[in-house]
Amino acid sequence: MSLLDEKQRNAVLRTLNELRRAAPARPGEQYGAPGNGSSMALSLGTIFVVFALWFMATNHGWIKPLFLPSPQAVWAQIIEVSRDGFADASLLTHIGWSALRVFGAFVLAVLTAIPVGILMGVNRVARGVFDPLVEFYRPLPPLAYLPLVVIWMGIGEGSKILLIYLAMFAPLALSARAGVKSVAIEQIHAAYSMGASRGQVLKYVIMPAALPEILTGMRIAIGFGWTTLVAAEMVAATAGLGFMVLTASKFMATDVVIMGILVIGVLALLFDLGMRWLERNLVPWKGRG
Repeated sequence: MSLLDEKQRNAVLRTLNELRRAAPARPGEQYGAPGNGSSMALSLGTIFVVFALWFMATNHGWIKPLFLPSPQAVWAQIIEVSRDGFADASLLTHIGWSALRVFGAFVLAVLTAIPVGILMGVNRVARGVFDPLVEFYRPLPPLAYLPLVVIWMGIGEGSKILLIYLAMFAPLALSARAGVKSVAIEQIHAAYSMGASRGQVLKYVIMPAALPEILTGMRIAIGFGWTTLVAAEMVAATAGLGFMVLTASKFMATDVVIMGILVIGVLALLFDLGMRWLERNLVPWKGRG
């Protein structure tokens, strides 16, 4: 039997992807399990309950303002800092510098960690080289290697971005490797039996199957990035949300601390919602079976 030409091979491999997209709905969806609407209602309800408890605890004097300021005090600080700034910088300036550091490191991590993770998944030599290095530094807290980063890169923006980049690299690389390893060997064998090349198998079989894990890794990595931001902005920063929180804590300005935490949380939540939207559109077959 003659081998299929390149156009025919590509068409067959695309058909495999379409079959994956057309997989049956999740069992919960078939039997009327709660959908996105009810989940959203539960989420909004949880947020409402948390804010109600916060309002009651602070306005009835159960918790002193030094330990937890009221929602009104935090909102007043948001208005004041937006209008007058904090530590010689406006709120938008603080947000802009932090976003630049986190998302700059995120882009660098995506461009380097995902190829490394894919290489670890498909090549034993690469796995043997990179796996011990990633697994060694992955559990280390960023504050542990912060002094080294400062010695290597100085106190400029490079050290801040590098610290956040290192926090993001490991979860991205490991998620990409896990995605590659999750590919069913039968799909790979089927593609090779139809005459597909290694490049075509990687493009049409491995990458689509690994994409859900990669997107999940991106969501996890950005969380690590925001977590590391405060540590990164300890290094001679003059603006940024982490810098603002640290400076406010020195003056016991708890309302500014809470405000900074809320702003970081909202930014991280907006990014996560965007990643969920990408997942629904790029990998609609995720979670089906």
